[in-house]
Amino acid sequence: MIQISPPDARALARWFPTRSPGPATIGEHVLATGIGSWWGDRPVRPRTVAVSCAGHVVLRGSPDGLPPGLLAQLAGNRVDAPARFLPTLGAAFDRLTPWERMVWTLQAAPQPAAVPHAVTVRHLEPGDADAVHALGPDASWLSASWGGPHGLAASGHAWAAVGRTGRILAVACTYFRGTGYEDVAVYTVPDRRRHHLALACVTSLCADITSRGHTPGWNCSLHNRASRLLAWNAGFRLVREYVHYAAGSPVSHERLSV
Repeated sequence: MIQISPPDARALARWFPTRSPGPATIGEHVLATGIGSWWGDRPVRPRTVAVSCAGHVVLRGSPDGLPPGLLAQLAGNRVDAPARFLPTLGAAFDRLTPWERMVWTLQAAPQPAAVPHAVTVRHLEPGDADAVHALGPDASWLSASWGGPHGLAASGHAWAAVGRTGRILAVACTYFRGTGYEDVAVYTVPDRRRHHLALACVTSLCADITSRGHTPGWNCSLHNRASRLLAWNAGFRLVREYVHYAAGSPVSHERLSV
């Protein structure tokens, strides 16, 4: 795949579903923010198109005649693709691991979430970038879809539970911002989990999202019980399940030609 110019909104709708929850928000987010990349099998009138951001890829089009080697750029990502692409993906990478996923949307009132007096739940601001960075490598994924801690802090799409010292204890943010749905992500520091801080942040974020005329969405692994419980307590309900695939290393050209 080669990098191509971003499509216009009409072309995006032709290649990818729009105004729907789940992976559809990735293309809309990349188009709106410029964070991420567009890929095609050829620069003009591509038959296969992919959009990538923060380790996620949505692949669409036709795999007919597509050499597996062209997909090497997608290595190490989690790929959402129709079943017709599976033979080509399987030939392109040394591993293709299926992950069962769940898509939820906000449909009910959240459970109450009282926080300690020493904690303030508020919008993240540009000056909070260092505090976001201080969350460490385990939380680096949270800001990846905004280009890093500075992008997340300045996005206007994140709420945090902040202690008196300025330490961030939990964050909930729009991970991918679509035109109809906003995909929610959350992180809590290990020593403050089960203190309802994540729920308080998610509740505040969801109120923000709905005020923008959008619907909050939630995307998690079928096996992530903690994420599923938090989603339920925050008022999300399951709408569908799907599978995406973790792509391993590219198979060498020599192996493909044997």
